[in-house]
Amino acid sequence: MPLRSIVFIFFALVTCAHVDAATILVWGDSLSAGYGLQPKQDWPTLLQTRLEREGFRHSVVNASVSGETTAGGRSRLPAALERHRPDYLILELGANDGLRGLKPDLMEENLAAMIELARRQGARVLLVGMRLPPNYGPAYTRRFQQAYADLADQYKIPLVPFLLDGFADRRELFQSDGIHPTAEAQPLIVETVWKQLALLIRH
Repeated sequence: MPLRSIVFIFFALVTCAHVDAATILVWGDSLSAGYGLQPKQDWPTLLQTRLEREGFRHSVVNASVSGETTAGGRSRLPAALERHRPDYLILELGANDGLRGLKPDLMEENLAAMIELARRQGARVLLVGMRLPPNYGPAYTRRFQQAYADLADQYKIPLVPFLLDGFADRRELFQSDGIHPTAEAQPLIVETVWKQLALLIRH
């Protein structure tokens, strides 16, 4: 093969690697921070493995904080965007707002502000929704859940309707507190997130 062709292929490969490489920032609460799990058992770490297996060069940065609310996430996000410069933001917040009985309208406002901020910084957003136990009352739980759907429709962004989809009623897949999924449940979360994330990064 001529030297010129070899050089061309080399630079083409380097260029493709640079284009394909991207940063995915996971911005969530204890459900994403790996509460109660051993290191590297959390779903964002498993997502990194999935990306590599699928041939993506993307890097996952998990900046989730246990106990985080949408207000806390909103206040911390500007610095995180400046530091990590993500190409994608997986926004998984709101569960603690709901568990504390905070107003869904305020939660929606905070999520909207984070979506807008991320998009202004050039990041594409994947919104991850949650659901509340029925003891919070039908009106509150319905409004809480609808907030995610409304945001996804308003900003035309992909939505994972429920992070714990497919196993929320399986008690054996939750820790003793009945809230946080076990290590065995983390691959199920990855599958749920991957369905929408794969479409987003392949677009």
